[in-house]
Parts: sequence; C-alpha cells; structure tokens
Amino acid sequence: MALISQEMRKLAPELDPLRIGTGWKPEDLEKVQVLIESTFGDSHPGSGHLDVLVEEVRKGVAAAGGHGARYYATDICDGESQGTDGINYSLASREMIANMIEIHANATPFDAGVYLASCDKGMPANLMGLARVNIPSVVVPGGTMNAGPEMLTLEQLGKYSAQYERGEIDKEKLDWAKCNACPSCGACSFIGTASTMQIMAEALGLALPGSALMPATSPDLLAFAYQAGEQAVRLATIPNMRPCDIVTEKSFENAILVHAAISGSTNCLLHIPAIAHEFGIEITGDTFDRLHRGARYLLDVRPAGRWPAEVFYYAGGVPAIMEEIRDHLHLDVMTVTGKTLGENLKELKENGFYDRCQKWLQDFNSRYHVNVTKEDIIRPYDKAIGVDGSIAILKGNLAPEGAVIKHTACPKEMFKAVLRARPFDSEEECLEAVLKHQVQKGDAVFIRYEGPKATGMPEMFYTSEAISSDKELGRSIALITDGRFSGASTGPVIGHCSPEAVDGGPIALVEEGDLIEIDVIERKLNIVGIAGVEKTPEEVAEVLEERRKNWQPRPLKYKKGVLRLFSELAASPMKGAYLDYDK
Repeated sequence: MALISQEMRKLAPELDPLRIGTGWKPEDLEKVQVLIESTFGDSHPGSGHLDVLVEEVRKGVAAAGGHGARYYATDICDGESQGTDGINYSLASREMIANMIEIHANATPFDAGVYLASCDKGMPANLMGLARVNIPSVVVPGGTMNAGPEMLTLEQLGKYSAQYERGEIDKEKLDWAKCNACPSCGACSFIGTASTMQIMAEALGLALPGSALMPATSPDLLAFAYQAGEQAVRLATIPNMRPCDIVTEKSFENAILVHAAISGSTNCLLHIPAIAHEFGIEITGDTFDRLHRGARYLLDVRPAGRWPAEVFYYAGGVPAIMEEIRDHLHLDVMTVTGKTLGENLKELKENGFYDRCQKWLQDFNSRYHVNVTKEDIIRPYDKAIGVDGSIAILKGNLAPEGAVIKHTACPKEMFKAVLRARPFDSEEECLEAVLKHQVQKGDAVFIRYEGPKATGMPEMFYTSEAISSDKELGRSIALITDGRFSGASTGPVIGHCSPEAVDGGPIALVEEGDLIEIDVIERKLNIVGIAGVEKTPEEVAEVLEERRKNWQPRPLKYKKGVLRLFSELAASPMKGAYLDYDK
C-alpha cells in the first residue's frame, strides 16, 4: 500500500531538510508518518496532562516502526469562562479546532493519525477533524479526574455557589468546595459533555475498546496511549481502514443507544449531528428521540446518579454498557482494531479486562470506605434505572424544529404542565430575577437570543443551577432557551429551542403571560394561551402571525472575528450548529 508521505517527499524536496531541522533523523523520513493531534495546553485539567499521553503515543508509533509528529490545537474550558462573555466562544471553538486539524493534516500529508482530547469541544472537534482528514486514525480519550474528599465533584459547585448567594452556607464552605472539586487532571468527574463525548468516541468504534473515561491518573491509560500509537501504524498499511470506511450510520445508532444508557449530556445533540455531517451522514434530534424511546438507562453516575465518573471504568466502561444492551446493537460494525464490535467484546471477556477493572473498584472502595459493586454503577438490563432513555425532543408551535430536555434529570412534576411565560432576552437578566425571587412557581422562564447565531450559544449554567437547587422552584417552573446547558445541568430545563430567536423563531414572539404547554411523554412544547387565557391552536397562530409582523431582527452582536463568522454561518441547534458553508 503506497504511503501518502512518500509521495509528498517526491513533490516537495524541501520537506526532508525542514523535517531534519525539526529533529527528525534521516531514517525517520522513510517510515510511516503519524500525525499526533492533541488539545494539550494549560487551558484546563482536561488538556494539561495530554503531553504525557502524547509521548506514550510516540513511543508506540516508534515501536511499530513509524515516526510520530506532534501538533496542537488547544481547547478552552467552559467552566473557566462560565458566567462571562468568554463562554460565547466555546461552541465556535469546536469549529476552529476542526479547521486547524484539517489544515495541519492537509498542508503536509501524513499516513495515519492519533487524536487526543478530553473535553467538551476538544473531543468533538477532533472527531470532526479526523473525519475531514480521513486518514487511518485512532482516538485516545484523555480520561476523567478523580473525585475529591467526600466524593466531591465539580458539578456540585453550582449548588454550593447558589446556596452561598442565598445565604444558606458561609464563604468557608464555598471555598472548601472550590479548593477540592478538581483534585487531578482529566475531564470533570461526572457524565457531562466531556465524559459523554469520550464515551461516544469509543462507541463509534474510533477508540480502542475499554479506553474511554479511564481515570487520567491511571497507568492503564498510558498503556492504551502506547497501543494507540502502535495501532495507527498498523492501520496505515491496511486497505479500507480510514474513518469513513469504519464509521457508518449503524455506528452512530450504536453510539446513541450508549448515550441513552449513560444518560449522556444534551450537548451530544449538538456534537453527534455535526460529527455525522463530516462523515456525510444525517443524524438529527429525531434520530436521538427515536432511539431513546424504550431504551434502557443504566448508569448510576452523577449528575443524574450517585457516583463520580471515575467508577465508570471500574465497572467495565463502555464494553460493560454494551454487554448489557448488546441485543440492540449492530455488532457487525467495524472498529479501529480491525475487528468488529462483536469480536472486540468477545476478546475483552477473554483477556482479563473485567478482572483488572474489578481490582480498581476494590481500590476505590478502600479509599472512600464504601462497598460499591459493578451492579451499583452499571445496572443490569432488567434492573434499569429508566426504560425510556434519557432525553426527549419536544416539538410544537414554540419549537417547530424541536427542543431537547434531559428527562432523567427533570422532576416528574414537570413532565406535564401548563405554565405562565416570563421571557428574558439574556441570561444575566434572568439570573438576577431568579436570585431576587422575582420568578414565581408556575412560571415558564425564557432565556432567548442566546442561540448560535446570536451569541455563540453559551451555557445557561448558573441560571439552571439557581433554579434546580431551589427546593420550590426546581419542581414548579421550567427554563426554556435557544441556548444550551452544561452537561452537568439538572432540573426542568429545555434547550436548543429551534428556530432560534435571532432567526425570528417562535421563541422570539413569546410575551409575558402566554400559557406554555410542556408534555414530555407526548413530546409537546406549545404556546396554548395568550395573556393567561387558553386559546385554540388557530387563535394562537393568528396572534403569533400578528406579532411576527411587528418583530424586528436584531443587528449582529459581533461585528468581526470568529463570532461574526459563527453568527453568519451557524446551522440550526437541532442540526448541530456547525458552520454551514452552503448558506
């Protein structure tokens, strides 16, 4: 099989001396050349340790007879920019990292790639980038951080912060939580977007079996990084083992069924469709809704469950989840091992993988003086936590293209309700009203003009936490937005409402006192009344049409740079909010 790198050397005679000047040895030029892409940087704990894994990948590449070259496109941290305009750059950064990967790989072609990332935008960006580049590739998930004392994890900080603002705890308790919530490198230790996307990488067949969401401090993760380097070299010499050969619509269906089983982040509905788009496959919110219906929810891990995310690997990780739902999976899909999913699962049973996981679980129990079993973490299929997946796509005259709710994290009281509309045109206004108790039971609180075209689609994290941590409000109101939520968000929160307000979607036309119908079971999200009075669908439609005549588009918030580009080209939230160059 001809190597791309060797053809490039013939066409560009400057390539060899420039690489020798970079530190390559002359003999390295003849080897399989492997692009090692990572989001390494001092940007946050999920990327700060990836240089260590990169070096293990390089060792594995060298051991297999190849040469690895390190390239970086650092990601940013939603948590560090939370509550500021910095969060507006978060989703756009996904597109920019994918663009840089495309540039790196195509400017100087490589024979294979290894991609390392841990977190919210870095992992989906790398999955998008590797699809565009489409050279034989292996993904190395960067793992999860350990839990802190008392099993403290970062998603609990929003609760502590809201409690402090309400005077329920003192500053000393808040400072304790801040100093102990992130005790190590790795992604935040709950099933947020970072953890979900690591799991999705393996579920798609692009990471080595059992490698997703391991503790970042584990020596097992170093071994997986080394093996990934070796495997990338092997894949470079095997025909038809590029990502677009491996990943099919069946692969995405498998991943979505795993998403249902783990109660994955709602942000996955932004990332999976965008990744699928790069593969030339259409995945929408409707795909998620169809596959989640009747699916088993099995994982008892925060924020919806009891345990920190590090126990996911101790219970057997993605393979253990897949074993429980294997009757619903496409076991014949190909993976980066060169074997099918079914063959991988069989091999893991035979090579002692689950025995090693059990040993780590015993160590966890000793550390925290608990007695957690595998079945406490990943429930058996017939003892599922829930039997209708974890998310639902709601539609109606308020969200014709759809909106998403994580019903596993929503109080049952809010599954069917009619509420009074309280619209706000920014999160800042809404959060102030919530904290000052200006929002009442029975309100449907709207935060609009926060979609991808308006402000980059930031998370409504602090507002959702302020509501869900309030014992009364958390069970009696709903928060509806064209923005998004953190993977850690809980409570009656509905996001991605599409079309977004800046495009003149119905969410922009909602007025104070409108009656809002939420019906999770029937998947409905409708305006059913005006000024507190119920109306027929036809009467509501007439009112909305009249309001539309008076609605004025807002000028672009950003006049230049990345967010100007995002404002002009972002697709609908329910399509993945990728840059749609066909517009």
